[in-house]
Amino acid sequence: MAGDGDALRAALRAANTLLQQRRYHAALAVLKGFRNGAVYGAKIRAPHALVMTFLFKSGSLREKLKSIAQATYTHSRNLAYFVFTYKGLMALQSQLQGKKNPFHSFFAACIGGWLVFGDNNPINSQIVMYLLSRVLFGLSRLAVEKGYVPQPKQDPFPLVAALIWGTVLWLFEYHRQTLQPSLQSSMTYLYDDSNVWHDISDFLIYNKRTDSK
Repeated sequence: MAGDGDALRAALRAANTLLQQRRYHAALAVLKGFRNGAVYGAKIRAPHALVMTFLFKSGSLREKLKSIAQATYTHSRNLAYFVFTYKGLMALQSQLQGKKNPFHSFFAACIGGWLVFGDNNPINSQIVMYLLSRVLFGLSRLAVEKGYVPQPKQDPFPLVAALIWGTVLWLFEYHRQTLQPSLQSSMTYLYDDSNVWHDISDFLIYNKRTDSK
């Protein structure tokens, strides 16, 4: 038993020594990026999938739990693969050219996005649309910072909010099929289901009656 403990301590010392070696830093950073991508993806997706599944999906408890586990696994795996690919390509480009430049980041992320998030499925679609909104806001701010667009005299956010909400509700009412399924489900609950009730039970307590009255 003592021998096993000594062997474990020796292995930990060897691992810690390896982690301190600067020449392995780039490769180890890629591995830790994979780890962080997997953990972060699980942390983000698990609670979201739990809430959305129990709010909007039908089926048995087993089916719901399977759906949550599958969504969490897919998000976690894809983010881990993307971080691994991105950091690996960044390290490779830096080693080949001897320094970093802005194009490296764009190129590495494009390749990772194509390979990992190019499959058009609900998880990837949601992640890409989440990023799209942030990219548009970021590019707008960058355009102002660089002087390509004049600094607004008033905060433009109220106008942006009005146009976004006006457009999304117009799409929902007249071109619903163009919206993401999860957004359709949320809006159906908010705007369609609130038009239907039979008595106090499905007016205040439940969204829909489950009996056959």
